[in-house]
Amino acid sequence: MDSFPALSRSPIDQLALKLGVSRQRLRNNIDGWLFVLPAVIGILAFRFYPVLVSFVAGFTKWDGMNPPEFVGLGNYVQMATQDSFFRLVTKNTFSYVLTKIPFTVVIALILALLTNRHGPLKILFRTAFYTPVVTSTIAVAIVWQWILAGQYGLLNYFLGKVGISGPDWLADTSWALMGVVIVSVWQSVGYPMVIYLAALQGIPEVMYEAAEIDGANSLQKLLKITIPLISPSTFFIVILQFISSFQIFGLIYVMTAGTGGPANATTVYILYLYHNAFGWWKMGYASAMAWLLFIIIGLTTMIQWKLQKRWVFYA
Repeated sequence: MDSFPALSRSPIDQLALKLGVSRQRLRNNIDGWLFVLPAVIGILAFRFYPVLVSFVAGFTKWDGMNPPEFVGLGNYVQMATQDSFFRLVTKNTFSYVLTKIPFTVVIALILALLTNRHGPLKILFRTAFYTPVVTSTIAVAIVWQWILAGQYGLLNYFLGKVGISGPDWLADTSWALMGVVIVSVWQSVGYPMVIYLAALQGIPEVMYEAAEIDGANSLQKLLKITIPLISPSTFFIVILQFISSFQIFGLIYVMTAGTGGPANATTVYILYLYHNAFGWWKMGYASAMAWLLFIIIGLTTMIQWKLQKRWVFYA
């Protein structure tokens, strides 16, 4: 082919010659890019471009319709020094995160240990515990509104049977956030349970047999073998739980009808961001909040990554 004049070659042949690759390889690369082009366009249009717009909007005063007014770091200064409600919702968010994650990790491990045993019903129990993960958040919130109702709720009914007078969970400022934590743990615990199940099944049985020969009991095997060997999975679960917990929104929005009540006791970061953006049309301020949350999550993840050397053991 090289003996023919350049004008007799097709555009693909000429391009392949310039790039120094075979015609077939260039054709395969072009076909591949054509196949992924719709996805690339979608990512650029619906992911990258909005992220870029939100970053710029964070330095403006903008209602989403009129031309933005550049305010520099004004939105961030307002959050830090002027917006007392921002500090309240940040406190609520950290209270939720630091309460939910330990409960989720401990309960997920307990469920994994129980369902890892041999038995005819283990598949049924695994399915039952995982089902809430794939259940609609709206359906979960509506059902749990009834369960947590103060006077006629199912939870208080059973508490009353053992002599405990349960609170009005979603109407009491002292218990509302805990009520949300209960629902959130119930809905999300199935996924870390599956992660723990995989980790438990990867522990060599010979290690438990050696421990039994040395006279170790069940608690000692759990503390000295199981927990250290599944620590990489624990680290992975904690990271995911931190990221998802900071972004809690749908459950609280439905359970409190979007108010974050009672008395803003369940108003968390994303709910406040939502009200700023789509309730009060403070798009610039909401964008600044979104990027601050990104920084918080990023720093938290980095700190956890640095601290993993102290407690995560890799085989």
